[in-house]
Amino acid sequence: MAAILELRNLTKDYPGQRAVDGITLSIEAGSFFSLLGPSGCGKTTTLRLIGGFEEPTAGEVLLRGEVVNQRRPYERNVSTVFQSYALFPHLSAWENIAFGLRRRRTPEAEIHERVARTLALVNLEGKRASRPAQLSGGERQRVALARSLVLEPDVLLLDEPLAALDPKLRQQMRLELKALERRVGISFLLVTHDQEEALSLSDRLAVMNCGVIEQIGTPEEVYLRPRTRFVAAFLGEVNWLDDIGVRPEATRVCPQDRAAATGDAARCRKAIVTGLVFLGDRIQVHTQLATGEPVMAQLPRGQGAFGTGDPVAIWWHPDDEMRFE
Repeated sequence: MAAILELRNLTKDYPGQRAVDGITLSIEAGSFFSLLGPSGCGKTTTLRLIGGFEEPTAGEVLLRGEVVNQRRPYERNVSTVFQSYALFPHLSAWENIAFGLRRRRTPEAEIHERVARTLALVNLEGKRASRPAQLSGGERQRVALARSLVLEPDVLLLDEPLAALDPKLRQQMRLELKALERRVGISFLLVTHDQEEALSLSDRLAVMNCGVIEQIGTPEEVYLRPRTRFVAAFLGEVNWLDDIGVRPEATRVCPQDRAAATGDAARCRKAIVTGLVFLGDRIQVHTQLATGEPVMAQLPRGQGAFGTGDPVAIWWHPDDEMRFE
């Protein structure tokens, strides 16, 4: 499938700092792509470069194969949903959604048809007359999405749009975002520091660190086969054993007197249970090796019955090892 958006050696310098350092990637039409990384890694700057709110120091931004570096934001067929939503408080949901079309001098009949269709798309037909203060957080987020979607952009840029929502609503909106992306067929580009959000929503994602891309791949690829220690550590928990990374869910625990039954002495360590954390559907078993290193295993609820101070054996399967050069 052809790329709808390409970045070629994109670089952005500020005085005394390189925020984006020569990144290259492509996003296919109709896909959901995420830029994931910690605060200050350059992901939001990259989004602003794509949207035209910042000018690159070097490199190119291409939309549908055309370089758009010199185009102003309104001259690029992209639209941005900001974390703050940036809705006009004095306008109704309908008027907020129609605002961009009116600035483009779209005929009124077409405005009414497109706004009505978009309101239905985000399930807000009954809220068309409501102002932002009369809407819930999730409804305001849908209005912000609709205001961007109604413009029919090639790429919808999402700048941590779920960050202000409570955890339960955030989870619900993730499902709605993914369903919406499938229905409209527009490419979504999400910027987030939330690993669960990126893993659950993305077709592909790029993990960024200090202005560079550490790895690009599917969620499964970057989680199970990280290329660097940074990617492994940023995407969830990791136990470091003999310079090898093992995920807690792949770490096995058994009573110490059954250690021989694991059948792999090279991948078995004696430890002491230092604590247990109940997480509903799973239990975290925190242990400490004789060397003093902490190791955490994550077990399904009801699997194993351990107590603080119990001697245990920690072991893992060779297929679950993550090795780095």
